[in-house]
Amino acid sequence: MVAEKRQIVIPGETIVSGNEFLPGDGVYRDGDDVVAGVYGIVNVFEKHVRVSPISGAYYPRRGNTIIGTIVDITFNGWLIDFGGAQNAFLPVAEVPRYINKNEMQEFLDFGESVIIKVWDVKSRGVDVSMKMRGYGKIGGGMIISVGPNKVPRIIGKEGSMVKLIKGATGCDITVGQNGKVWIYGKDTDSEVTARKIIEFIADNVTVAGLTKKVENFIRELGLKTGSVEIIAEDTDGGEQ
Repeated sequence: MVAEKRQIVIPGETIVSGNEFLPGDGVYRDGDDVVAGVYGIVNVFEKHVRVSPISGAYYPRRGNTIIGTIVDITFNGWLIDFGGAQNAFLPVAEVPRYINKNEMQEFLDFGESVIIKVWDVKSRGVDVSMKMRGYGKIGGGMIISVGPNKVPRIIGKEGSMVKLIKGATGCDITVGQNGKVWIYGKDTDSEVTARKIIEFIADNVTVAGLTKKVENFIRELGLKTGSVEIIAEDTDGGEQ
């Protein structure tokens, strides 16, 4: 038996049976059964089974893109609040250019927001970098919070949902795995519209056929949906 799309399960509930299924995040194997380990939404894709939690805190993983705020400056880097149990540490060596100790606050100051990438997770904390293209200090636009459990639906399979929002509003959108979303548009109206669409998705993460509902919502706002290819509708997205 294969789980229906968008099925909600509770811990201990059997999702599928058979050795051909591969357990992923949020599930475990019990004999021939793949069982839910968390309360959430089932995704079965090419024999790979996972459960996306409906609620819960964000736990950083290597390779994640996150958005945070500078909360402290040390002699060799910056501490960043990203909503986790501990702050992330951005070493001076992990920024795009050479910074001496007298320039640190000028380069990144208290209260400024940054897009960063997790490159190591340790028991004592999280190490991050922003050397790569597309990462760095945020200037302008708006940052909203949606909850880390809702990120996969906002991104969409292979980024399809984000592309849909970008195409309709003309805004640049960066989705952090920690549930922070940066929206940057040509004007405030376009940013507010993008925010409405993202919040609509966040409010309907458990709904089947969400892509069609989002397209209809965009049309209700008087916008065009554009020609975005939607891949494997109603499956979880990856990193953006």
